Amino acid sequence: MGGGNGQKSRMACEKHMEKNKPAKGSQLDSNKKAMTIQNQASMRLLIDGEWWLQCKVCMQTFICTTSEVKCREHAEAKHPKSDIYACFPHLKK
Repeated sequence: MGGGNGQKSRMACEKHMEKNKPAKGSQLDSNKKAMTIQNQASMRLLIDGEWWLQCKVCMQTFICTTSEVKCREHAEAKHPKSDIYACFPHLKK
């Protein structure tokens, strides 16, 4: 004889759980590896337990994993008369 509805739903649940297992390792470790901008304490803000970059001209905040390209796009779009390094001094090398 076949299984009942309870067995079918349990098997479907187990199959679904196995297929959607979370990735091994910590999400925090993944976030640290994904950071593309050098961490400089003077250039970052700690807001609600998360690190943020801040444009020094308009004080807009960006999550710390924001790429250099996005910082440049912001500077060119919002502050065309200002130097990019005036907005984001940490980009100077």
